[in-house]
Amino acid sequence: MRLSRNAKRAILLFADIVALVFSLWSAFALRFSDWWPAQYIEPAWPLFIFIPLFGVAIFIKLGLYRAVIRFMNVKVLQSIALGVALIIAGAYVFAQLIGLTGVPRSIPIIFGLGAWLYLGGSRLIIRSYYHWLISHYTKRERVVIYGAGGAGSQLALLLQGGAEYTPVAFVDDEKALWRGQVQGLPVFDPSTLAEIIKDKQIDVLLLALPHTSEARRSAILRQVSQLPVHVKTMPSMPEIIAGESLDDLREVEVEDLLGRDQVAPEMGLIERSIANKSVCITGAGGSIGSELARQAVTNGAKSVVLLEQSEFALYDIESELSKLAIDANPDCSIYPILGSVLDYDRVVQVFEQFEIQTVYHAAAYKHVPIVEHNVLQGVLNNSIGTETVALAAKAAGVERFVLISTDKAVRPTNVMGATKRLAEMVVQLLASENNTETIFSMVRFGNVLGSSGSVVPLFKKQIAAGGPVTVTHPEINRYFMTIPEAASLVIQAGSMAKGGDVFVLDMGEPVKIADLARQMIRLSGRTVKDGDNPEGDIEVVYSGLRPGEKLYEELLIGDNASGTLHPRILTADEEFAPRDRLDAILRGMRQAIDKSDSSAARNLLIEIVTDFKPSSSNVDLLYKARNARGNVINIR
Repeated sequence: MRLSRNAKRAILLFADIVALVFSLWSAFALRFSDWWPAQYIEPAWPLFIFIPLFGVAIFIKLGLYRAVIRFMNVKVLQSIALGVALIIAGAYVFAQLIGLTGVPRSIPIIFGLGAWLYLGGSRLIIRSYYHWLISHYTKRERVVIYGAGGAGSQLALLLQGGAEYTPVAFVDDEKALWRGQVQGLPVFDPSTLAEIIKDKQIDVLLLALPHTSEARRSAILRQVSQLPVHVKTMPSMPEIIAGESLDDLREVEVEDLLGRDQVAPEMGLIERSIANKSVCITGAGGSIGSELARQAVTNGAKSVVLLEQSEFALYDIESELSKLAIDANPDCSIYPILGSVLDYDRVVQVFEQFEIQTVYHAAAYKHVPIVEHNVLQGVLNNSIGTETVALAAKAAGVERFVLISTDKAVRPTNVMGATKRLAEMVVQLLASENNTETIFSMVRFGNVLGSSGSVVPLFKKQIAAGGPVTVTHPEINRYFMTIPEAASLVIQAGSMAKGGDVFVLDMGEPVKIADLARQMIRLSGRTVKDGDNPEGDIEVVYSGLRPGEKLYEELLIGDNASGTLHPRILTADEEFAPRDRLDAILRGMRQAIDKSDSSAARNLLIEIVTDFKPSSSNVDLLYKARNARGNVINIR
């Protein structure tokens, strides 16, 4: 039968009364080497009533009975010591008031030591018994904790009182800790992890490294991802400060695996485009657009206008930002606007009505195979949509216009990349003309972790389903960056723009996707099934490159990149088409769209984007359907 919390407290309170009486008797018995020194004990009988009653009152005041014994730590023993000291002081005052004399001065000292031992020891015995029951009668996963510092020590203590994990050992990079013990557990050299996992039958490796740099953390994760063990991590220090508990263990995210030390943002650059400004984000419901909106709110924007054509996505981000603004920026107004980037009149009206000062144009179709199958819609949304919003910004006198571009615009092999390069050229042309007050710029970067269409969510689903994990090609690689870092760098880059700038974000080193898939499999506690391990859990299979996909991406068209005020932001000087040629191409694009002629639109992209070398035939032509009368319908 499970006892209620109040019943447990009552039992503990009664046990403390007995312990205090026993401690006082022990003090007399030890002092006089007699089991019952009647001539000293009998005159002191009022103390045997006062001390236990006064003692439990003190302990109630100190909150001793609110502490959960199975999670007891040294703080409880400190509270007991303080309580015993107060009991001795109270007993002395009480003895003086009732005229009790003849009590040897050593009695309070012996009583204090005995009471601390009995009260604290009884709780330690109960705690140890509870852990013994848990370890013998419940199935707990055996864990090694990486990191024997303060966080690891506290984590071990918390886990020992839980029912899920049994801490077995620590590993730590600090040599001084090797062969020592922390929380009663041995500390080993991390190089011996493979042996420890095998010898001690470890199920889970827990990372307790909240203070470690992102670069070091990712290096450790790459090292342990080769081991046959499930890896979890405790929250980072910012997450702990935000309110997460030490034992809120979570799966290792790809952000941890690919992490790098982020450069602190230049707040002057952030404020130049955001603080006290009216900001508009197109495609505000998307991965990058929504993060730009969050950062606009948290960095002091006067108002944030969310322009989005998806009603659900708009509702979702507006609800989130309204809650965020309550704490982060109560004076910020959030305006959800349904609309298309192709509707010039609507966009101009929005810019003028809300007196927009900064525009981040994030609206785009960016899934390579889908745009490859929908050429005309890709041109319409990515290229003509950019022209529409940029012209609207110019007409409304917007201060800054920043195009969110992609590394796929560099020497593109697909329609999506070519349409984004055309969009860049439109912005470059507008910036080059002297008839505008708007500062036009664009920011180019690679994949962001967790975005729609990213391989990471797909791999997670495939691993959870038991595999296989599909990779298009064994040699394919990509640049990766977290969404918050990318959005922050976009804001800072846009603030440095002078007009026509092509900014390129430092994405770090490219990552081979096949290696990423294997690491994700191992970190989930599974093994990779391959020729070397035919009995493994999950296989990595290669499906072949998709239409328009290439093995690697680039960030620069030429080699003329130069540095900026920010170490993670470069700027490039890239050529673009003159006004008459670009106008002719855009007219031709509109005619091709009116005629549903995807081949003509694709050929115009090849003509204007000089480095566009399609890696496949016009996939759009392959998508045909017949209606009931047998007429051919070209699906755009």
